[in-house]
Amino acid sequence: MLLTRPVLSTPVRRARRTGHGVFAAVLAVAAALRVLMMLGYNTAQVYWYDSFTYLDTALHMKPSGAFHPAGYSAFLWLLSPFHSVRLVAGVQHVMGLGIGVLIYAILRRKGLPGWAAALATVPVLLNPAFFRIEHAILSETLLMLLIVGALAAMTWRRPALAGLLIGCAGLVRTAAVPLLGIFVLSLVVRRAGWRPVVALLLAGGLPLAGYAAWFQQHHGRFALSGADGVSLWARTMTFADCSIIKPGPDLARLCPNGTVVDAASEYVWAPGASLNRLGGDRFSHNDLARRFAVKAILAQPLDYLADVARDASLPWSLTPVAHPKRIPQKTGFPIGSWDLPEQHALIGKVRKEYDRDIAGLRSVEPYAPILAAALPYPYVLHGPLFLVMLAAGLARPSLPWATAVFLYLGPIAAMDFDHRYMLPAMPVACVGAAYAVFRPLRRGRPRPGGALPGR
Repeated sequence: MLLTRPVLSTPVRRARRTGHGVFAAVLAVAAALRVLMMLGYNTAQVYWYDSFTYLDTALHMKPSGAFHPAGYSAFLWLLSPFHSVRLVAGVQHVMGLGIGVLIYAILRRKGLPGWAAALATVPVLLNPAFFRIEHAILSETLLMLLIVGALAAMTWRRPALAGLLIGCAGLVRTAAVPLLGIFVLSLVVRRAGWRPVVALLLAGGLPLAGYAAWFQQHHGRFALSGADGVSLWARTMTFADCSIIKPGPDLARLCPNGTVVDAASEYVWAPGASLNRLGGDRFSHNDLARRFAVKAILAQPLDYLADVARDASLPWSLTPVAHPKRIPQKTGFPIGSWDLPEQHALIGKVRKEYDRDIAGLRSVEPYAPILAAALPYPYVLHGPLFLVMLAAGLARPSLPWATAVFLYLGPIAAMDFDHRYMLPAMPVACVGAAYAVFRPLRRGRPRPGGALPGR
């Protein structure tokens, strides 16, 4: 015992000495809970349409002409030799922990004390919404890792790496592409000179241009997706008034036709919506839909802004608001079982070629109930806390704060609000809020050379 005690206590003493002890404890709890998540459910969560289109693209690796660019599918392709969506979930849980480590590292680099930087990671590392998204075959976890990684690269003054990571994020979710402009603006405000700006733009533009050229080979159009116009058209269906817009005969076919659904994004799929009555594939009308949407927004700008503001306010409620109403917002860990719609041929195809064990989700005793009991997380610590973080960051606007605002409002302005789409904004909002609130507590300026304070 006399020989082993100093050895076992050395990591603890080192963590205390460097000021990383609080974060080490938070990270250990977060890792243990994610292990419990893997034990508590029989497989990864898969969703009809999103998950299976990602997996199908990964099997054949060609750019989709619909919503999703192929960035996340490339990640799934890298893991495809293992034929296990459960493995994908496990890797994404590790990525979730990595996001917390990056948040902590950025804030320590900025000079915040260890306890304050650790506190800023809690809304990500211990939030059930992040556990669930990491456990699902969805692109958000990879998107968040790339964006927070880009912020870390900017913190360590590596603009080329930051640009490359943002470019890759744009191939995971096209909503991330305009972040290149926000990052460039931050360099201009800092008077960093022209070389970092050029490096960032070239590194970020290269993967985007390469993918757009690949997309053109398959779809005849230099673009990242074939659904931007359809998305924006759906956004306008909640307010468009063709007596004000006065569209020409070709665009008038896309006017509201009396079909009413409870969320803007639902118009994309509603069989009775005007777009879906044109015949053919809905995305083949993407250019026409974009022209209508732009004309509608220019004719009714205040109505458009009012709808965006209304949807942006949905998460501020003290209780979760289902949006669309058919999709209730979960705040904890579900207990039970959920089957897949077996009638879809795509599900059978993906199951045969990617993972034969793909199945509906089922909670596993006793792990899932333990997880649910161990981490009660009131909704007030999710949506309303996010509003508090944005308000706190406004006191000292920064690149993370601007990134969070754009990631939050961008999807709403382009199509609709979704609780899932809000998640990528939360890690960077944590950085922006912590920097604004705790910056006065820092002990001196960050050291040159990239060393974390306290080492």
